[in-house]
Amino acid sequence: MNNPFENYLIQLKKVGNFPQLEKPQKIVEVNFPVQMDNGEVKIFRGFRVQFNNARGPYKGGIRFHPQVDLSEVKALAAWMTIKCAVADIPFGGGKGGVIVDPKKLSEGELERLSRAYVRAIYQDIGPDLDVPAPDVNTNPQIMSWMLAEYRKMSNVKTQNSKVLATFTGKPLDGGGSEGRVEATGQGGVFVIASLAQKLKMENSKLKIAVQGFGNVGYNFAKLASEVGFKVIAVSDSKGAVANKENLDIEEITAWKKETGSVVGFPGTKNVTNEELLELPVDILVPAALENVINAENAKDIKAKAIIEMANGPITPEADEVLEKRGIISVPDVLANSGGVIVSYFEWRQNRKGERWSKEVVFAKLQEKITRAFEDVWKEAEQKKVSLREAAYALAISRITSAGAN
Repeated sequence: MNNPFENYLIQLKKVGNFPQLEKPQKIVEVNFPVQMDNGEVKIFRGFRVQFNNARGPYKGGIRFHPQVDLSEVKALAAWMTIKCAVADIPFGGGKGGVIVDPKKLSEGELERLSRAYVRAIYQDIGPDLDVPAPDVNTNPQIMSWMLAEYRKMSNVKTQNSKVLATFTGKPLDGGGSEGRVEATGQGGVFVIASLAQKLKMENSKLKIAVQGFGNVGYNFAKLASEVGFKVIAVSDSKGAVANKENLDIEEITAWKKETGSVVGFPGTKNVTNEELLELPVDILVPAALENVINAENAKDIKAKAIIEMANGPITPEADEVLEKRGIISVPDVLANSGGVIVSYFEWRQNRKGERWSKEVVFAKLQEKITRAFEDVWKEAEQKKVSLREAAYALAISRITSAGAN
């Protein structure tokens, strides 16, 4: 398995030598106790990596997963630094994680774990310092518990709006933003629409395969279908389904709720997740795991373009193969930046005591991410490089110029 942080360093070195972006500014590593329902006290290990804050407070999610490790958290914090600069929002990059299988915890244990993690790191976060958000296996409810614990530890008595901005991805009734749940998928659809214009192709003629049917994959597939793209294949962890025409995303969602998987949906052919990646589609959308397109299968990818909705779905070795084959990859640091852009909008709304409608949020998102796409595309054309190299070059110039001020 590729080391995610090594992948980031390879991507960075392709653009140039930038020592200030090779190592995190700070790594917070904590071991903290949590009382389980049976009275036993277990020690859990967690991280918060603060990679770079030249452009503003560190920003990044917190994931709860048994495979969390420092290399992964460092890579995600580094990619978030690049992503915020590509999107041109005033944040740096951070990331957090706890080594735990949350599916094995009761709700009470999950709340106690969430609060204990914040007690361990609360001095290192804050609305002007480091702003966490949900990630894998965390959600608005967990952000709500974490914010409550942060208030307690920081001895903040009032419900002032600035403190609300310590966490984003909160419930709507707890200071969250309209549109945050769909934001990453919606941002990806704005990106694919921009790409379709560049390729001079109509939405209705573009066939798409989406690997992953979690929040990002589902919302991307649903919203892409609604604006006329043909989603002909989707998958979850148990397998994939495909047909040649178009899938009804709402019907597939109902089927998955009923059966536990998209597999076996009537009128489709069952394929594996690996086979989905190699389908003859116009656009391939990896929206689940890292490193799914690698040195072994890059030669078999048949899509004309790839929209990276997962973090790090293409290894550096695969990148080279795809580039030689003329396959366009819209990098994760651009394609899936809708989530952090709307997190920034939530942070702004909290600080100003405002609440924007979903229409306003999505209009601002479209403007922001479309401009980012145009900036990256222009950079790629001028320098005659891939979109990933262009995104990194653009981000690094913004980060280094901010750091020099």
